[in-house]
Amino acid sequence: MGLSTMANDEATKGESRAADGKAQALVEVRALARLLRQYDLSELEVETEDARIVLKRTLGTAPTPAPLPPTPTEAPAAPGAAAPAASEHARVAALAALAGAKSITSPFVGTFYRAASPDGPPFVEVGQTVRKGQTLCIIEAMKLMNEIEAELDVKILEVLVKSGEPVEFGQALFRVEGA
Repeated sequence: MGLSTMANDEATKGESRAADGKAQALVEVRALARLLRQYDLSELEVETEDARIVLKRTLGTAPTPAPLPPTPTEAPAAPGAAAPAASEHARVAALAALAGAKSITSPFVGTFYRAASPDGPPFVEVGQTVRKGQTLCIIEAMKLMNEIEAELDVKILEVLVKSGEPVEFGQALFRVEGA
């Protein structure tokens, strides 16, 4: 093989690597754009050792939330019928609470962690009220540990994912109620 053939082969390999890098960068930019829309942000800036990305958009008016479905109510007991058991009342109350519950979802694909370390305490527990900005969990994505914070003051009703499990973009992580 001549020198010019070797040079052409190396140039082709370099172009292929550059194309792969551009494709990966495009995938990452698209993921950031989804975050921008999902969280209704006007600007998002990400900086690494070798790149800086700034995404901006003009925000429209806030969407009007759809009305909530009516909460289930118990039908009056028939005369002479036994009253429902206490556990049935608790179940109905729990269902009513869940009807008004919202979910906190994963902003990207990764691995879900409830605590900062395997033997550390979880960031949040069921029944706990958390404040806006408080860390709820960590999602590891592309070797980066990303703290997921509460966007509002909420009460944690349910943790839907086990620590160490993979999560998908948009997957519900917590069921919450509150502001």
